[in-house]
Order: sequence, then C-alpha cells, then structure tokens
Amino acid sequence: MTDLPPGFLLIDKDQGWTSHDVVAKVRNAVGGKVGHAGTLDPMATGLLVLAVGGATRLLRFVQSAEKEYVATALFGVATDSLDADGSILSREPLPVSVEDVEAALERFRGDILQMPPMVSARKVEGKRLYELAREGKVVERESRPVTIHSLELVDIAPSDYPEVTLRTVCSTGTYIRTLADDIARALGGRAHLTALRRIRNGSMRVEDAMTIDEVVSAAADGTIGELVVEASSALDHLPELPVSDATAFRVRNGVVLHVGDVGGDSVTDLVRVTDGTDALIAVYRRVEQQLRPEVVLG
Repeated sequence: MTDLPPGFLLIDKDQGWTSHDVVAKVRNAVGGKVGHAGTLDPMATGLLVLAVGGATRLLRFVQSAEKEYVATALFGVATDSLDADGSILSREPLPVSVEDVEAALERFRGDILQMPPMVSARKVEGKRLYELAREGKVVERESRPVTIHSLELVDIAPSDYPEVTLRTVCSTGTYIRTLADDIARALGGRAHLTALRRIRNGSMRVEDAMTIDEVVSAAADGTIGELVVEASSALDHLPELPVSDATAFRVRNGVVLHVGDVGGDSVTDLVRVTDGTDALIAVYRRVEQQLRPEVVLG
C-alpha cells in the first residue's frame, strides 16, 4: 500500500474505460480508499478526478463544481443511448447552417430543464435508469433544472448530416448527450454524440492530468505523491477562510464558529477553512450567524 496524503489525482481517461474501471485500477496500484468525483461514460475521454485517502470525504464538493466539455454531435441521426454506442433509431437529413445552430444555442444558455436519459445512473423507484434500459423499459422521468453557464459553437461540418462541435460550461448533473439532442430537436431533428471530452472540473484542468499508465508507474516507483493535488487546491472554487492556530484547534474538533469572531462576514454558503500553513482542515457552511462543520479533516 502506498502511503499517500489525502488529496486528488487527475486522470485523463481514454475511451473504453468506465469510471469504475479507473478507480479499481488506481486503487489496486496505490491501495487504500479511492473514489471519483463524477462519472464519465466509456465513450467519453478527459478529466476524471479521483480522491485518495481521507479526501474521499470531500468528493461531494468537487462533484458540485461546474464542468467544462467539448462535444461533437452527429445531427440527423438518433440512437437509443444518445451516443455512438447505441443502436440507431432514426436517420433523417438535418442540413443546418452555422446561423441556424447559433440561433438555437441561445435557447439553451442559462437555467434550463433537462430530461435525464434512460441510460443515466439516476434512480426511479429504486432502480437506476440504465438498469431499466437494459431490460428494454422506458419509464417516465421528471425534468430537472440545470444551468448552462456558456455554450458556443466550435465547428460545423456542413452536410445533410452535419457534425457539430460545441464547448460548454455547465452545472453538475447536466447531461451533454441530452443537451445535444435537445438542440437538434429545436432545429427540427435529432442528434447523438460521437465524441465527448471533459476538460475541466472546477479549477482542475485536463492539461494537468496523467494517464492511467503514468499513475500506475508512479505508484510502482514511489513518486505517486508528487502527482497528488492538495485538497485545498482542489476545492479552490470555494472561498477560503484562513484561521489562527487557536481557531484551527477548535475547527479540528468540529466546534461551531460565530461568523463575526473569525472574520467570516463575507461567507454566504460553503467555505474551506485553512490553517497557518494554507492546508485545508475543514469545510464549513454558514447558517445565519454561525459557521457549522460539514467535513472536518483534522
């Protein structure tokens, strides 16, 4: 077992791997607790954030951060999974122009409602939708609010079945396959994803990620610790509240703090509490005039 400080490993996932496969491979290499901060489908590539050790308790804060993707969709062809791994349901020409797509994108910026796809991990009546889909079932789902912070057209290959590449920054829980199909529906047809790459999760970017083989190799030669992103850096999408040594002692014991006593007047919700060495010691949440512990690392 490799002795690692609590923190995060950034993986650049290849096609064909499930998120579970990646976690299992890394866990086998480093030992101890390993978890991921948001599933990537086997077809998708890009940034998969893994937590190691005690940082697994922080995964929900990484999961809640905004995500950035580059996606390519084939317009005019629908599949049952809304991606290239599915079976074709329909094929109807959809020869849209740049101007057509740009006009449609405007409808999907900001706060929108999305219907979870049947191949998603969301549960309905105790069963995951993808499990029901494997049984050939289609069930009613409720639309869910998500936020599309930005959505831009990167490229379009004009044809009767154009390939359209989009870049989007979105809230957690956004289904990019659904977004692509909904855009095509707004243009009078259907679409499915042919490529999807996650390039950012919060402040963590795929440019700083390693391949699975590089992580396994680093674990074998004892340099894996150099790849671990400190917990405070991974959560720097949350505001920081540095505290004195005396207050840090209280925080490590899970004490509720008064906002005014620790200079926390600007805190509106979650805050990462750091000590004199800038190390993350806890995540607290503001409730009226109190700061209450969500996770204490100690």
